[in-house]
Amino acid sequence: MAELFDLGGIFVFALTGALMAVRKRLDVVGMAVLAEITALGGGIVRDLVLNVTPTAFLSLGYVLVPLAATAVVFFWHPHVTRVMPVLLVLDAAGLGLFCAVGTAKALLYGLSPLHAALLGVTTAVGGGMLRDVLAGEIPTLLHDRQLYAVPTMVGSGALAAMDAAGLKGWPVALGAAVLTFVLRIAAMRFNWRAPLARGVRREP
Repeated sequence: MAELFDLGGIFVFALTGALMAVRKRLDVVGMAVLAEITALGGGIVRDLVLNVTPTAFLSLGYVLVPLAATAVVFFWHPHVTRVMPVLLVLDAAGLGLFCAVGTAKALLYGLSPLHAALLGVTTAVGGGMLRDVLAGEIPTLLHDRQLYAVPTMVGSGALAAMDAAGLKGWPVALGAAVLTFVLRIAAMRFNWRAPLARGVRREP
């Protein structure tokens, strides 16, 4: 069941990567590359830091699912764009799941709570950051519109803190994922943003 949720998150993240490629007028190869990087990049970085074989290289599904998302966007990208509100909700769910899974795995491998939380954030937003760099965009992480990275920091930090307090197991990880999801949805609903430096105005 956990792998199915993981693959669901990978599919949604891959859709956003492929859609970015369409907006940049890239060909199908570029679409596939951005889809794979967006969906798998954060998890691969996490596993390399932990010095383990990346999960993406142990299961065929992790590679094929982003390709399936690429095919969907290739043929039906106008329709996919129209259901973006739904995709953003699913993206928020994937964000929560990835940060919880990343933090839990880092804790399992003996990292300190702080470093585990940082690796959880990397798992959740790393793929999107790599996608933006490849597409020539300022990474969302660096201008956190509608609090994309902040919810993962809160969720990962909460999970790491609860683990340090002796609270462990899947209910705790699920709670951290839900916390991240709720914060992300609230940020989209109420247009919450991270503050800028004093005296700096936002662009219109």
